[in-house]
Amino acid sequence: MDTLVFLGTGDAMGVPRVYCSCDTCMEAREGGVNARFRSSVLIDNGSGFLAIDCGPDWRRQMEMLGHRGMQRLLVTHAHFDHIGGLPEWADACRWMGHKGELYTPAEVIPIILRQYPWLGSHINMIPCDDGMELDGWRIDTWKVNHGKNGYSYAFRFEKAGFKWVYCPDSISLTPAETNPMHGADLLVLGTSFYYEAAELSTRSVYDMTEAAELLETVKPHRAVYTHMSHDVDLRKDYILPERVTLAVTGMRVPLVKE
Repeated sequence: MDTLVFLGTGDAMGVPRVYCSCDTCMEAREGGVNARFRSSVLIDNGSGFLAIDCGPDWRRQMEMLGHRGMQRLLVTHAHFDHIGGLPEWADACRWMGHKGELYTPAEVIPIILRQYPWLGSHINMIPCDDGMELDGWRIDTWKVNHGKNGYSYAFRFEKAGFKWVYCPDSISLTPAETNPMHGADLLVLGTSFYYEAAELSTRSVYDMTEAAELLETVKPHRAVYTHMSHDVDLRKDYILPERVTLAVTGMRVPLVKE
């Protein structure tokens, strides 16, 4: 059975913020439930895994699970909190004597290589715009609005009748952008705040009140919110739609119909 494992559930800055003494950051600083690495997940099939995104906490995330290497990776977009761990992964590939496989849409590859020009020596960059199959999963990707931060990509996975979507960085999606989410068995969605009061043009990720409206439209069987800032305190009892869970570091979700 394949299992989704949440390596990181935080936003671009993670939790705790180094400068912050809010209740959430202080609890996280003491090793509490709010401690959050930058957002990343992996699909564990029992004999190997496929990861999604590789932020600056990648090494600590691998150590957390006892993994000593990584063969394959999907990347949603080329922002630092999603690719900052690539140099460490490339170094691991170099020492272990194999080339990693990085799958991402074609337009993302040159952006990654501009930031890390030497990665191609140790990692194969493979465009996946037309979809692919890995570990029995049919995987499709499409561009989504990332607000003031430009764009990201979401991934839809299907295997043995189970469909799920990973979309950590998006906001104000159009019907065309949400269409692949409709009727998913599981939707993993980024929600940086419970309610974000900032003007919409300055924002880049859904808040939980807006996410509730999105769920009313796409109607997943279950949803998990991730990419949470220090505004979100997991000790609080938030008003959420039914069958919505807030992700916790290390949380495991079976990828099978309930």
